[in-house]
Amino acid sequence: MSDPASILPGEPRRIGIASDHGGFELKEYLSRRLREAGCEVRDFGDLQPAPDDDYPDFVVPLARAVADGAEERGVAICGSGVGAAVVANKVPGVRACLIHETFSARQGVEDDDLNVICLGGRVVGHALAWELVQTFLAARFSGAPRHVRRLAKVARLESSPGARSHGDKTFGAPA
Repeated sequence: MSDPASILPGEPRRIGIASDHGGFELKEYLSRRLREAGCEVRDFGDLQPAPDDDYPDFVVPLARAVADGAEERGVAICGSGVGAAVVANKVPGVRACLIHETFSARQGVEDDDLNVICLGGRVVGHALAWELVQTFLAARFSGAPRHVRRLAKVARLESSPGARSHGDKTFGAPA
């Protein structure tokens, strides 16, 4: 999948991307590749590598734009990708995951409707990162009833403060 033309016309075209200093160089590379492939890329920053920046300042606006539908999908990058995934998932409607291999990049979208891919700028090289992003963008949610049911439970958890407490019996085995 290394050819930029491999992003097909039916795939998401409005892509948001964000990183802190730990992912800045990879963000710049992926932004360029996505634009070459014909995607509209919105860069949520950081716009220059600043060692004292904080990933939430860039990933949260990206996550909100994906959740609101302003961006079709998002790419969030920090040094390891872990912090980007943690903060992106705090935004209701975002389903973000740290991805290091193509199976999860595809399966995460097909089964879990993943809408933000998180990468580690210090742990994933250019070629693999580009392959992961292409796989993520090419994948489609299956809409299988079991996956829709599971996502409805996630949405309920996001929208109900009481469902977040440990005493809530809505999820898991019956009491």
